[in-house]
Amino acid sequence: MSLIPATILTGFLGSGKTTLLKRLLAEAHGQKIAVIENEFGEENIDNDILVADTQEQIIQMSNGCICCSIREDLRTTLQELAQKKRKGELLFDRVVIETTGLADPGPVTQTFFMDDEIAESYLLDSIITLVDAKHANQQLDSRQEARRQVGFADQIFISKADLVDAESLDALQHRLKHMNPRAPQRAVHFGQVALSEVFDLRGFNLNTKLEIDPDFLKEETEHSHCDHEHGHCEHDHAHSHDDHHHHDEHCDHPSHKHGHAHHHHYDDDVKSFVFRAERAFDPAKLEDFLGAVVNIYGPRMLRYKGVLNMQGTEHKVIFQGVHQLMGSDLGPQWAKDEPRISKMVFIGIDLPRDIFIQGLEQSLV
Repeated sequence: MSLIPATILTGFLGSGKTTLLKRLLAEAHGQKIAVIENEFGEENIDNDILVADTQEQIIQMSNGCICCSIREDLRTTLQELAQKKRKGELLFDRVVIETTGLADPGPVTQTFFMDDEIAESYLLDSIITLVDAKHANQQLDSRQEARRQVGFADQIFISKADLVDAESLDALQHRLKHMNPRAPQRAVHFGQVALSEVFDLRGFNLNTKLEIDPDFLKEETEHSHCDHEHGHCEHDHAHSHDDHHHHDEHCDHPSHKHGHAHHHHYDDDVKSFVFRAERAFDPAKLEDFLGAVVNIYGPRMLRYKGVLNMQGTEHKVIFQGVHQLMGSDLGPQWAKDEPRISKMVFIGIDLPRDIFIQGLEQSLV
């Protein structure tokens, strides 16, 4: 049986997760979706699309989707669903896990990697974080969970953008980008999100794309740590244009084209930094270094990813991780005329940038 794709939907309280879910369920476009809810709050999926009585853990809906609350833990629930699907007792194509407004997506994500039985049945597709434009700044200021959810995201949807002015929205987008430069951001009206923007995003595949907005790289270097980056600064400037073509689709904001320096004074504890190098990595040294930092800082490392030039192989090496769990894979070969530049991004809580950069530099050939 092919793997069941799973999407984790997280986001601030009141950011519209339920609205988005209802829409996905109402317009399942021939796909049957199983929704797993961390809890049935008062804001749960409307009873009008539920058929059975809610004493049951798994409820069949009138449109053929199913809804299910987590009784024990996520693992048991996922196993039970996969088992029923195998036996033909339940029909569904994919799973959406809605976490509560304050949940940390980390443990939910790790379930898909740690547990062999789950890994044999499911493929984690992506983590989608919903941010409420009107209340975001206050929530980000006061709640670390909200900041962690941003750091974990593969895709960020900003809801209620019509309730704030363009400048506030722009400032919020900059703030989110500093916390998580690898997740595309979209301001959305939930009546109009296409399913293709929510499903099959492959945020967790070890894919070879590491899309980081070139403006983010420029901005980082203008304001920052040139003194101890040993020449990474010029690289960032020199090569940033080669990423542009990936990005145009995400940057519908004209203002992104010229960085607003005055917005950049957030000091959120969830931060990101990018490392680039033109020299190849020594595989043994890099493995030792990454193993050591994951041991020490793993709980504070939310998401990290890299496309690397490794000595001894003609293939790109792709690695990524969540907290202490790290995986790597051989990607396609470097093209003949392609500059072999390693790019990595780390997103975490107060990670010691200097230690990481120094350790990565020392792992180069």
